[in-house]
Amino acid sequence: MPAAEPAPTPVDFWFDPVCPWAWMTSRWLLEVAAHRPLDIRWHVMSLAVLNEGREDLPERYRRLLTEGWGPVRVVTAAAHKHGGDVTGRLYTALGTRIHRQGLGPSREVIAGALAEAGLAPHLIDHADQDTYDRELRASHQEGIDRVGQETGTPVIALPGPDGTTTAFFGPVLTPAPRGRAALDLWDALLLLASTPGFCELKRSRPHGPVFD
Repeated sequence: MPAAEPAPTPVDFWFDPVCPWAWMTSRWLLEVAAHRPLDIRWHVMSLAVLNEGREDLPERYRRLLTEGWGPVRVVTAAAHKHGGDVTGRLYTALGTRIHRQGLGPSREVIAGALAEAGLAPHLIDHADQDTYDRELRASHQEGIDRVGQETGTPVIALPGPDGTTTAFFGPVLTPAPRGRAALDLWDALLLLASTPGFCELKRSRPHGPVFD
């Protein structure tokens, strides 16, 4: 009798579509999922919500946060109307355009992503509407509550010790590791998550994100 397939490892991942670091981490996670059984559940969070009320941000970053409302609102609306299964698909279509192609979070980009994901074009109307902002903020807050206020995007939650769940901000990495390197990082993260009391491991970022 063949050995039973291992149960998928549950993974919750919080992202803002305009965050390049979340994009890098999400591509690494999908690389792992190509070789290991994972049950990835995608959730939105928002850098605009995270930085509300801050006046000390550079103008370029404030502009990105303002433009970032559109993609995250559309992803939230799509998930509300069609279920969470569409979230990862739409995120990939958005992120490919925003980050890999360097097109930014314009309405044209959102419209193209909706078409690629097989979703109704009228969902773009939610880019300028706050209809699902309560759901967006609730999802954002759930991610923040997992790791604390001194964090950002991405947030990842995975199995911890004794059947619990452990969440981290990150991992922040560039470029996204592939093949054996991706799996080694995954195994290391699982080990850290299963270590009672482990809280933080950090160093400065040597350069910006590298998209391959």
